[in-house]
Amino acid sequence: MVQNVRVVRTVEVEAPELGKRIREARKGDARSVTQIAAAAGMSVQNWYRIEDEKQSLPEETLRLIESVLGIDFGINFPRQVLNTEHDGES
Repeated sequence: MVQNVRVVRTVEVEAPELGKRIREARKGDARSVTQIAAAAGMSVQNWYRIEDEKQSLPEETLRLIESVLGIDFGINFPRQVLNTEHDGES
């Protein structure tokens, strides 16, 4: 039986005033916060925690918020080139 190994890479970036920018975008949307949060698959309470910057924000959630609000907040992660060469040692 073949075993799979998980490889995980975590990269964090600072996003000054992202919560404020999300709030402003939400307020510019005709939908209620309840409708917007539901479209993003989260509770209103969680949405407000993001706007208030009281929790970290996974990239997947940020991209979902951008999609729901129809906006790109310009948050990019540094690209790293992975060296796939190896010298044959174990």
